[in-house]
Amino acid sequence: MQQRHRIRFPKDSTHSLNQDEAYFFLQSENKERKIRFHDYNEIYKIPGLYEQLFYDRLKCNSPSKVTSILHSAIEQKSSYNFTELRALDLGAGNGIMGEELKKQGVSRLIGVDIIPEAYEAMIRDRPNLYDSYYIEDFCRLDTKTRKEIASWQLDCLVSVAALGFGDISIKAFIEAFNIIQNQGWVAFNIKETFLEHTDNTGFSRMIRELVFSKYLNIYCIERYRHRLSTEGEPLYYFALVGWKNSDVPLEFLEAKEIIL
Repeated sequence: MQQRHRIRFPKDSTHSLNQDEAYFFLQSENKERKIRFHDYNEIYKIPGLYEQLFYDRLKCNSPSKVTSILHSAIEQKSSYNFTELRALDLGAGNGIMGEELKKQGVSRLIGVDIIPEAYEAMIRDRPNLYDSYYIEDFCRLDTKTRKEIASWQLDCLVSVAALGFGDISIKAFIEAFNIIQNQGWVAFNIKETFLEHTDNTGFSRMIRELVFSKYLNIYCIERYRHRLSTEGEPLYYFALVGWKNSDVPLEFLEAKEIIL
């Protein structure tokens, strides 16, 4: 049985904090440790903490939701079958999204994350889940590694709960997008405000430009409750699934004056 942890949320309201600034306290004996939600390297080191925090306490629903609408999109294209997918899980962490994909029978599953703690947690918590797992910074991906990842002939990119907060940069996302084959699937989720024109951050602008570009055809988009805040209020995201037509040249983003 997995160890249960004593988690305490701040008593004061955290409404003024950005989502990536939220934090909690981990209690053990007479000690209390403050950890930010996005300090994944620290959270992954502690068995069961990630699942207890985000899935048990905050009711995260994103892996199952993104998998579900990916299914719906594929059903619209009769020439495709979910069990034939060769998926790249970008920001794979300890494998929760990968596990959802495996339950549905994907043919191949490749994981990518930037921090070694993610890989170590995956090996500890979900060994043998991925066909291969890379610890790589996709902003600095060398030619040899890129060719090796591309050799899996990937036709699906998934990225869940990792976009728009600095965890995965614009350049890294486009690199992953371009690694998968043309006429492949792209499934991801983003905070609802990232699609609003009032949000002028680079990532938000990139997503809007990509969604309405010739490089991607959107098949499904759905607003849903991603998880709860520490105050128990719902945080809404959009889940999107699209069909990749062709690679995105970096010049496309530079022409839109989006900083990579």
